[in-house]
Amino acid sequence: MTDIATLLTFPSTSNGFTAFRSSIHDSHAASPNFQLHKVRRLDADSDSGSASRSRAVVHPTSRSHVMVARGPANFGISGNLPSPLTQRQIDEVLSILRHCVRIILTRDTESALPATYERIFALCRDAVVVHDKGEILANIVKIELDQSVALLECQLAENISEGVGFASPFAEALTWFERQVGLLEDVMTYLDRGYLVQTKEAQGIRQQANNLLLSKIFYDRRLNERLSQVINEWLTWEWQNSTEHTARPHIHTLIRHLRTHAQYNAHFESPYVQRLSKYYADQAKRRSGPSNDPLTFLDYCATKRNEEVFRARAILPDSSWGAVEATTEGSLLHDNLDWLADGVIGRLIERNDTEKLKILSALFDRVAGLPKLVAAFKSFVTLKVSDIVSDVDRDEEMVERLISFKSSASAALSFHVSSPDVVKDFEYALHDAFATGFKKRRNKPAEVIARHIDKLMRMGQGSTSEEAFNEHLDASLALYRFTEDKDVFRAFYHRALAKRLLLGRSASDDTEKAMLKKLKEDYDPEFGMGDHMFRDLALSRDSMAEYHKRLGPERAAEQKLTTMVLQQSFWPFSSRAGNDAIIPNPMQAELDAFATFYNEKHQGHKIEWNHALGTVSLRACFAAGQKELSVSLYQAIVLLLFNDITEVSFLDAKMLTGIEDAELRLILQSLACGKKRVLKKRPAGKDVNDDDVFVFNDAFEDPRAKVHINSIQVKETVEESQRMQSAVEGDRKHYLDAAIVRVMKARKQLTYEQIKTETIEAVRRHFTPDVLSIKQRIDGLVEQEYLRRDDDDRNMFFYVA
Repeated sequence: MTDIATLLTFPSTSNGFTAFRSSIHDSHAASPNFQLHKVRRLDADSDSGSASRSRAVVHPTSRSHVMVARGPANFGISGNLPSPLTQRQIDEVLSILRHCVRIILTRDTESALPATYERIFALCRDAVVVHDKGEILANIVKIELDQSVALLECQLAENISEGVGFASPFAEALTWFERQVGLLEDVMTYLDRGYLVQTKEAQGIRQQANNLLLSKIFYDRRLNERLSQVINEWLTWEWQNSTEHTARPHIHTLIRHLRTHAQYNAHFESPYVQRLSKYYADQAKRRSGPSNDPLTFLDYCATKRNEEVFRARAILPDSSWGAVEATTEGSLLHDNLDWLADGVIGRLIERNDTEKLKILSALFDRVAGLPKLVAAFKSFVTLKVSDIVSDVDRDEEMVERLISFKSSASAALSFHVSSPDVVKDFEYALHDAFATGFKKRRNKPAEVIARHIDKLMRMGQGSTSEEAFNEHLDASLALYRFTEDKDVFRAFYHRALAKRLLLGRSASDDTEKAMLKKLKEDYDPEFGMGDHMFRDLALSRDSMAEYHKRLGPERAAEQKLTTMVLQQSFWPFSSRAGNDAIIPNPMQAELDAFATFYNEKHQGHKIEWNHALGTVSLRACFAAGQKELSVSLYQAIVLLLFNDITEVSFLDAKMLTGIEDAELRLILQSLACGKKRVLKKRPAGKDVNDDDVFVFNDAFEDPRAKVHINSIQVKETVEESQRMQSAVEGDRKHYLDAAIVRVMKARKQLTYEQIKTETIEAVRRHFTPDVLSIKQRIDGLVEQEYLRRDDDDRNMFFYVA
């Protein structure tokens, strides 16, 4: 006889007993936690008896009335327990159940179930709960599952579908089997959720079914090969036709089943990714290399990456998207990063193709290739800057070309915005590339930048807006940061500034002061000398006003004289020894008068005249009319010779003016061979020779009343540039000597390498010396007995107090 404990052992997820309206004694019927459990309807093809498990069902031999409820409840059972079945009846129940399970797990069968789903459910309940035949029933289900999967394996193996066509029958077979296993779980709930759950060694129906699928189907070598063929043929067809295969829905269903059985990674994703890797590795070999265009290859990589990502998003689970993207890009780019970066980035920057630069950067970022892209970027910029700096024939355009290129390169940096650190890497690469490119031609870039800014300061903003003019100034000045020859820039800028101020050629004093302030605060504190220069000019104007006032109105002619008294230490002009020219007597008399006035006022001061920057306004009478000529003092001295004589030879002019030979040739060239020829030269030609003769050009014409011919003073000549470069080199020797002595005085004893390192650090704000120069200065200081070598170690030096 079955005991009460057995009757009250309920499955965890299903009502083994259906609800009866009977005499139940439930002390918690009114409890809010109490509710009837309604069993879900089975398949739609079940009979009306299985429509709802909430309806009452009476066992034919039972006179007991039982209600099943969720929540805490007290049960009272009245009546007699069921009568036990005979062994024959039990065998009959098991036979029916076996037959039902076999039909459920048999594919393409026309046999009908011998019992309704409700009947199967009740028989299973009785067999497991009432008659304790769970073990026998479990073995029956196990055997039938094994036979069903074996038959399924044979059917799939014998299926004649080839290639991608096999996806459909395979997916359909899995769909059918999973549906039938689900049905079996429903009708065998008492076995599955009652007996098997409580048996530690046993597995649930679905777990048994899945294990059989793994061992007989998913681990079957032949079926695995056919699944690989499905993937290969499907992908190959879509690659060749660039459109969707009609089998995509079946592929999608297949993937769903594989994921259900945890076989997706092994049987689909892995071969899928391997196929991608092999295909695109082969494509990369065919489409890359010296004989191919890297820009075309970049377009191909971007296109294929997008295609594969789109295909993955359309059919694969999101867990595979990253692997597909990484495999596609990695296979295409793995061996081609250097070739692609070197061949593409320069062309894209020159074309200002920001969109493709973004694509390029994103590709390299995803394959961890950004360091190679940064290196290629730096290499390209270095080469481009070196080419611009080395182009001697286009020195006048150097700054404009550098600004234009830097603008393009800087704009290109916006192609990568995913990481601030990466943007900084590109910015550092840009700075280092410009600095390295500037070294291609030592000192010259700094000189040309200073001259370019001088040109801008003389021309002013003109028709451009103030904002545009200031932006161009800032862009020109920004190049100053890349040069290591700060002292060269400072020397040329200082001299150009002095000329602008003394010759009155600056477009705006306010702009000059603003530029000096920016240079002083942002670049080099030594640009504070500009403050002293403006102070000297202001004092000179006051001094001249006082001098003119003393002369009085009766000496108005002498009031046209203007002199600038400058402190020599703040101005980049060296005094000239002796008389550098023979000044006409009336001019010299006016200069002497002012010198007397100044010496009376400033006793102890000494005036030394520098006529190289003097300017004169002359009235000249030509056949076409009178003109006012704005010339340098030296040009005026030469022109005044023609007041007394009609023609002058070169040698006579040299004797009469006292001007140095090379400078006189340059002056005569500007008067007789330039655009505004107030003199004629015989014989004609661009060069001035010793036997040349010069004649006043009475036929000179010019539409303007005032004619400027003194551009010779504004522009730096080749000789003057060479003199300044020599002066800078001389100053550098003094800088190095002073730096080495300071370092050794502080440290007393250092090796050669230590001296070299600390000396470079000490002077780097002015320039970067070469190693040979430092070695020469150390040797010189040893000879002068500022330093002493160690007798045993020739690389060790001592400071001599």
